Amino acid sequence: MTMQNDLALERLLEQIRAALAQCTPLEIRGHGSKDFLRPGAPAPCGRPLDMTELCGISAYEPTELVVTVRAGTPLLELEAALAEQGQFLAFEPPRFTGRDGQLGGTVGGMVAAGLAGPSRACVGSVRDFVLGASMINGRAELLSFGGQVMKNVAGYDLSRLLAGSQGVLGVICEVSLKVLPQPVATATLRFALSQVEALEYLRRWSRQALPLNASVWLDGQLLLRLSGARAAVEAARQALGGDTLPADVAAAFWDSVRDQRHAFFTAAQQSLHQPDTQRQPGLRLWRVSVPPHAPALALPGDWLIEWSGGLRWLLSSAAPEQVRAAAAQAGGHASVYRSRVAAERQPAALAPVLERLHRQIKDAFDPHHLFNPGRLVQGL
Repeated sequence: MTMQNDLALERLLEQIRAALAQCTPLEIRGHGSKDFLRPGAPAPCGRPLDMTELCGISAYEPTELVVTVRAGTPLLELEAALAEQGQFLAFEPPRFTGRDGQLGGTVGGMVAAGLAGPSRACVGSVRDFVLGASMINGRAELLSFGGQVMKNVAGYDLSRLLAGSQGVLGVICEVSLKVLPQPVATATLRFALSQVEALEYLRRWSRQALPLNASVWLDGQLLLRLSGARAAVEAARQALGGDTLPADVAAAFWDSVRDQRHAFFTAAQQSLHQPDTQRQPGLRLWRVSVPPHAPALALPGDWLIEWSGGLRWLLSSAAPEQVRAAAAQAGGHASVYRSRVAAERQPAALAPVLERLHRQIKDAFDPHHLFNPGRLVQGL
């Protein structure tokens, strides 16, 4: 496996050197499970750079709660290896369907996308679990950052900068991740509440010493996942009340939200792909990020609310300026997640100061702008 990956790494370097010599942009690709996130999808943004040959777990120390894995490794393969040791990726990265029709994606795509699942608000984001990384920059240089320990004081935490970078800084080759033991006990409670009531309860519960792990409000129901020591989960379950979901039903529900296979998301996709004569004009699926304590937003449409109120999905035909204004007034922002109009998925323009910082970082890592042009910031 080591020799195979050494050859795969050398092939990547050769392709990047050739692209550098020809000034040809490259699109970093794994399983293609997140192609729909690409601005202007499905149009590519450069010559494909296939990462799937650079795969496998390099090192795994269950007692140290650290795993080092190559970027092209299927996410499901990593999760299976962790499960054998009773461990998992606590931030629950979404597993979308790839080009081969299989659920999953790659580890490199997971880090580059920076997406996390229902537990994000309680356990942290992808970058909070990245301990170190190696990458190829825009000069075809192999660089390493961070390490394989939970505390690293070597300087700037550049490895975590890669999380959510959409591959615009370079090619992620290998990452070291912090993993956690699977919880001893979990329970999912269900409450019949309006959106306003649910947000108020979540605000109140967040101030208490409760083993909260995830929450979802949808169609007049709030589902709350508790996770931790058995005694703490049972005490919280008794104190909070509500209906307790059977374990298998609860697990299926949380997986469906994590992987965006819940009926809310599948119905949204079906609505957006209906013929023009049947589809509601101007329909979009929005990803609205606001402070968890923000009140309910006065916008028409269907809502699914996660992260204790911090992440709000909205399927609506409201005017884009109306949605963005409501999110901004609440102290957050809104982006089009899915739309029939490819141009609407373009990244929003940044404030001048932020754009200058983005360009300076991009120029430092990828001075010739080879990698994934336009994926993160317009014109970058």
